[in-house]
Amino acid sequence: MRQAGYQRRRGGGSGSLRVTGGTLRGRRLRVADVGGLRPTPERTRETLFNWLRGRVEGARVLDLFAGSGALAVEALSRGAAEALLVERDPRAAAALRAACAELGIERHARVLRRDALAWLARPTDAGPFDLVFLDPPFAAGLAAPALAALARSSLLAEDARVYCERAAADEAPWDPSCWTVLRETRSGDSLAALLARTPATP
Repeated sequence: MRQAGYQRRRGGGSGSLRVTGGTLRGRRLRVADVGGLRPTPERTRETLFNWLRGRVEGARVLDLFAGSGALAVEALSRGAAEALLVERDPRAAAALRAACAELGIERHARVLRRDALAWLARPTDAGPFDLVFLDPPFAAGLAAPALAALARSSLLAEDARVYCERAAADEAPWDPSCWTVLRETRSGDSLAALLARTPATP
């Protein structure tokens, strides 16, 4: 299905998608031609940033399984202070660096070529982050373990928000002992939710 605002070059090769808001609104973000890459559609991005209204300005952002980088770029366009994009695929990571330079946001966007789950499992002083975007490949079943690892980490600010996309057919719910669902929406084969850490029981 063709995504609104997403253009793929004729004959294959990289495509591009449109930034929907902020200082980069209307600019196009180049997307690497990597199998399984699912750029978040315009409508979904607009819904997400409506949910996040008032929380993006000055935020520190973590984009796990960054892929196209669409969510981190949108956040930076809308006033986020900085973003760390974690992406395992070397072609996608290289495309992210090139795209950030082309858009003039490379000073605020750091691309880390790592496996997201392996990176989450190791101690790091990269946090705390105010916003986390978590959109792993659906077929790999990574959403639940990534959320569990994130909940155990020290990466989240006290009032952080986590946006997660997973396959709608995945029967594993958001773990209520770790996460409280603030907003949720379904689009085609995907289910997206805005999550906050569940307060610890005294």
